[in-house]
Amino acid sequence: MKEVLAVIRMDMINKTKEALLKEGFPSLNARRVLGRGKKKIDFSLIESMVNGNEFSSPLIAEAISEGHRLVPKRLLSIIVKDDEVKTLVDIIISVNQKGKAGDGKIFVVPVVDCIRIRTGENGEIAL
Repeated sequence: MKEVLAVIRMDMINKTKEALLKEGFPSLNARRVLGRGKKKIDFSLIESMVNGNEFSSPLIAEAISEGHRLVPKRLLSIIVKDDEVKTLVDIIISVNQKGKAGDGKIFVVPVVDCIRIRTGENGEIAL
C-alpha cells in the first residue's frame, strides 16, 4: 500500500475530485494548507529603497514581500494499492498540470498497515 500526497492549487480541487471519482478513486482526505515553493527574494530590489523604509514604487515593495508569502493550497491524501499508484498519479498530473510554477507536487510514501476500526480488518482489504 502507498499513500499519495498531492499538493495542488485551490481552484483545481473540484476538477481533481471529479476526475478521481470518474476513474474509480472515490476515497480521499483533503485539507487546506499554506506553503511556498523555491522562489527566492530579489534583494537587488531593496537597493531601490529611498528615504529609509519607503519604496519608490508600491510594486517594488510587493515584489520584495512576494517571496515571504504563504500561498493557499490543497493537500490530498489518498491510500491505494501498490498497483494503482501510477494510474492515480497520472490522473492528478493530467488534471493539474498547466506548465507553470505552482502546479503542485506529488509524494508517494509507503504505508505499513491499514486497519478498519469497525471490523478490525487490516491490510489492503481494509481499504
